[in-house]
Amino acid sequence: MSLCCAAAHAQDPFIAARQVSETLQPARQHADQEASVAKRLKALEAKTGRKPNILILLVDDMGWGDPGAFGGGTAIGAPTPAIDRIAREGLKLTSTYAQPTCTPTRAAMMTGRLPARTGLTRPTLTGERVLVSPWANEKSAAALLNESGYMTALSGKWHLGEAETDHPQQVGYDEYLGILGVLSEYTQGLDERRYPELVHNAERMAALRKLSNPAVMAARKGEKSRVVTRLDSLDKVAEIDQQFAAYSEDFIHRAAQAKKPFYLVHSFSRVHNDNFPAKDFKGKSPAANPYKDAVIEVDAIVERLMKKLKDEGIADNTLVFFTSDNGANEDAGSDGGFHPWRGGKGTTWEGGVRVPGIAYWPGMIKGGRESDGLFDLLDIFNTSIRLGGGKLPDDRYIDGVDQTSFLLADNGQSNREAVFMYSERNLTAMRWEEFKIHFKVFQTPIPGSNIDESVLVSAGLSPWVYNLYLDPKEQKSVGHRTFEWGLPRVVGLVGKHMETYRKYPMKDLGLIKPVQ
Repeated sequence: MSLCCAAAHAQDPFIAARQVSETLQPARQHADQEASVAKRLKALEAKTGRKPNILILLVDDMGWGDPGAFGGGTAIGAPTPAIDRIAREGLKLTSTYAQPTCTPTRAAMMTGRLPARTGLTRPTLTGERVLVSPWANEKSAAALLNESGYMTALSGKWHLGEAETDHPQQVGYDEYLGILGVLSEYTQGLDERRYPELVHNAERMAALRKLSNPAVMAARKGEKSRVVTRLDSLDKVAEIDQQFAAYSEDFIHRAAQAKKPFYLVHSFSRVHNDNFPAKDFKGKSPAANPYKDAVIEVDAIVERLMKKLKDEGIADNTLVFFTSDNGANEDAGSDGGFHPWRGGKGTTWEGGVRVPGIAYWPGMIKGGRESDGLFDLLDIFNTSIRLGGGKLPDDRYIDGVDQTSFLLADNGQSNREAVFMYSERNLTAMRWEEFKIHFKVFQTPIPGSNIDESVLVSAGLSPWVYNLYLDPKEQKSVGHRTFEWGLPRVVGLVGKHMETYRKYPMKDLGLIKPVQ
């Protein structure tokens, strides 16, 4: 049976989501929690005189289990007291989902659209240039909030286009300071132990310098990006997250002084390989390992930014969302993170896409909450636009869901029905309630080689299905034996989802494709 043609036309009584617009992902409706939250937001705006600030703390490659609040921390040699505190005093979301790699997640968060629609389906490679601008005909949350009077900034890693027209300040951000690529792109030309075949070959190094620009860049809206720091030594690379932290603190201060709401994406270069911690953190974790040192550096920066909000007197008017752009990179070995799931970065097993999620807002989010309700990082887009009083575009399909009422209601329920998971343009799996359903699966004959030695194959007669409450490691499929009642549900959801591509098709940016 073809899933793309299997959409159920009548409303399935098992499915709670309702379609409210042709261009919006169907969502579950919770009228009571929505009315209560709308009233509270109105009262807060009357008190403060402006819309709330939004601070997104986005870590690169942090595993679900790295923070202490999610089972790691002290137990695995890297205490995270600041992250644990906001989890304890806010809402801990145990079923938060990203895309399997960094660029797709960042695109999804900033556009509310699945990477298959924007074309940003995987990270670009060193020196790779796309044929079509990824930002052509796209609208970022920063741009929409800017129209609503927000100061907008990106601090840290971008990795969403290196052509001048695709830099943050050209697609909606008032300003930015950060790196356009990914950390390993810059360390590879400096670390002779990890990359001797590159560093000790003069011709290769000359070619790399023509293709890569290892630097911290900065710009304001409409300007050309300028170099702030040349990353020509590992010592300089080690300190860039401290640069980003200082910049974010300054931006928060300037926004507070201007009495304007802000939207700030603080995008760590940590903890993506290759980790070279700042000098104040080198060897300081109990594990005395570079990755663990980087984790405690991330935690220290979280503490700095939380303190800055408090010192500026705006903590109670700021939504903070802490998360990671994908699961732990098991391919990196000891330079990668921790999780209790199957698979890792690059796959759509839980280890690749399930990430830590924390929503924190003193006075608005009840402390001590914990929820297994579904939250896709796509939803940050819709939620941010709702909080900022903006209007969602209605000329494209938005895959995100407004989760404002879920986050803010004291007993809020998720508004998301299902999470659809992709490997580039391939729909591979989905999460529905406590069930994970795989239509295509990653097979990794060498454990921990999820990126370097895996293959993607189609499931057989029945999708592979796991009850994550009973089998969180996805070890024994029960699709045929105990989930026959549920298969029509998920097939119907997938069918409706695939139908949206007829009018709102996938985009091809011309990324290099492997040999077929």
